[in-house]
Amino acid sequence: MSTEEKSLNFIEQIIEEDLKNGLSPDKLRFRFPPEPNGYLHLGHASAIALNFGLGIDYQAPVNLRFDDTNPAKEEQEFVDAIKRDVQWLGYQWAEERYASDYFQQLYDWTIVFIKQGKAYVDSQTSEAMAIQKGTPSTVGVDSPYRNRSVAENLDLFERMKNGEFEEGTHILRAKIDMKSTNMLMRDPIMYRILHKHHHRTGDAWCIYPMYDWAHGESDYVEQISHSFCTLEFLPHRELYDWFLDQIYDSNLIRPKQREFARRNLSHTVVSKRKLMQLVKENFVNGWDDPRMSTISGLRRRGYTPISIRNFAHTIGIAKRDNLIDVSVLEFCIREDLNKTAPRVMAVLDAVKLVITNYPEGHVEWLDAENNQEDEEAGYRKVPFSKELFIEREDFLEEAPAKFFRLSIGKEVRLKNAYIIKGESVVKDAAGNITEIHATYDTDSLSGSGSEASQRKVSGTLHWVSIEHAVEAEVRLYDRLFVDEAPDSHKEKDFLEFVNPDSLKVVTGYVEPSLKTAQIEDKFQFQRLGYFTVDKDSVTESLVFNKTVGLKDAWEEKGKKEENSINNSLKEINKYFKVETQDERNAVEKMIGESIQSITNFSLLQNALKKNINNNKSSLLFANFMLKYSDKIKPSDFDAETIHKLYSMSMKSESSFVRFEAIKNLLNDKTNFEILKPQLTELKKTEKNETVITLLNPI
Repeated sequence: MSTEEKSLNFIEQIIEEDLKNGLSPDKLRFRFPPEPNGYLHLGHASAIALNFGLGIDYQAPVNLRFDDTNPAKEEQEFVDAIKRDVQWLGYQWAEERYASDYFQQLYDWTIVFIKQGKAYVDSQTSEAMAIQKGTPSTVGVDSPYRNRSVAENLDLFERMKNGEFEEGTHILRAKIDMKSTNMLMRDPIMYRILHKHHHRTGDAWCIYPMYDWAHGESDYVEQISHSFCTLEFLPHRELYDWFLDQIYDSNLIRPKQREFARRNLSHTVVSKRKLMQLVKENFVNGWDDPRMSTISGLRRRGYTPISIRNFAHTIGIAKRDNLIDVSVLEFCIREDLNKTAPRVMAVLDAVKLVITNYPEGHVEWLDAENNQEDEEAGYRKVPFSKELFIEREDFLEEAPAKFFRLSIGKEVRLKNAYIIKGESVVKDAAGNITEIHATYDTDSLSGSGSEASQRKVSGTLHWVSIEHAVEAEVRLYDRLFVDEAPDSHKEKDFLEFVNPDSLKVVTGYVEPSLKTAQIEDKFQFQRLGYFTVDKDSVTESLVFNKTVGLKDAWEEKGKKEENSINNSLKEINKYFKVETQDERNAVEKMIGESIQSITNFSLLQNALKKNINNNKSSLLFANFMLKYSDKIKPSDFDAETIHKLYSMSMKSESSFVRFEAIKNLLNDKTNFEILKPQLTELKKTEKNETVITLLNPI
């Protein structure tokens, strides 16, 4: 591997050190070992890029091995999807392998374990075993079946294999150390009975190896030199090595397990179990729904292989888990599509524009640049006529000074066409604008070189000729979750954060050049964002998915909500300074409306926690947050946090703070009973009449 001008990550440093210590480069072999129990997601994309990237850098083979040891959850559909995704990302494996390829070898090794007294059949219930295994702070005790004879263990294990027992009646355990500080070493399960049909071995087996037993031995069989996995497997490394110790031949390569950090993505989940839940409970339309963090979903949404590979490269490999902002991923796809996606015009919320002085029935075919970032992209022809569609939001009858689009008496340019001036509108009986009438400057055609064409106007609008417009279904996808870390809140179900506006379907109109667009073709709808043709498209019925906007709307929204918090904290000081109740009510109303406008749960939760201190303004603001926000409630916080808020508020020098805290507490039945003694004590010393009135019923 060339290391010139290249900083090695810690994984590469491990490999380089092994090479220096005598490992032959031709012995390097890596693997990507997915379990075929779901579709691959972005977390897998990082692991794929790591392992296959190492294979490319070191000119070493990389196996695709399916760890298919649990037929209860595995399906051929998932195998096919995984292979498709890996290849789509641009990688090709050296060999396609399966843990099930080694079922007989694993069984044979297990027989040796039993004969050597290193494994035994346990017949306890799972509940009894959990008790017997102990806790991290207490040692386990031996199973009553731990000292079964070799003969009895061999007989029972053979009968387990032959399907004589029901599921759950027996398991096979390794005999290691019930007092180990590592719970995984306390006689771990090697085999369980499963009467399930396997997608490859059919009904040949009634017992299936556990992941920890099969994984390391599969690495050994394949002579994998380095087995990289995520940090949750760090405690498993000791067991991985113990199993290898029992079978290792010093003439062969001994696999080395090392761990890297999982890279979680904001506003999504990358847990197969939770992704499965989203699919099964119909929060999304299948594993390849464009809102999903699956590779199939991202592909359908319009992401490209290079954008995902660039994302994996950008976030890199780390030793600590980290939450990556989804804006990093969105930047990667914008950067790629900006270079490659043709620019076209589409209108998604159409209103009719009539150019009153344009010749009736006349059509001009104007030149439009396909992509200013690509000199080879060339030009296309777009039709221009008397009646056009423009975006409804691009017109205001009476516009403020900083409105840089069309309004009455104001000029704008139509992209690739003419300068127009708003003249009048037509409205329906309800007062809604149905038509906008404008005139055009006949000498202002874009690119004509005339003096009028070079005149500066306040804005440029996209448009589509009504006569030539192609109707299309446009699916406007947004982030699936409104919270940046939906599965990180212990008090909340992650499904509570599903974004109700993650999909909006509208009828749009696109220019006629898109009639021949094919599935997965990608375009920039000018001024709107990047879109890709969905697989649901058929001839004469186009469907487009929004991939990403031209700008990060969530970043703007996030800054706005952070500003709302900061501004409210500044305003709350006025609450203590004004003299009349009406003035206080006005300040409170403004702050309450600001709090109600904030949708980011994490922002609200963190803001409340930060304001639990001895400052009366901070405490009042924290209580107002509980009072006005419909996104957070006392049960969303641990007991220590919420009790601290109530206790400090009741001890505050400000009667306003005490009043708001007591009101909140009276509506919080759970904590009211716990803190009732403090309220009783406060009642004895309280001097403010308004607060006393609140306390009287207690």
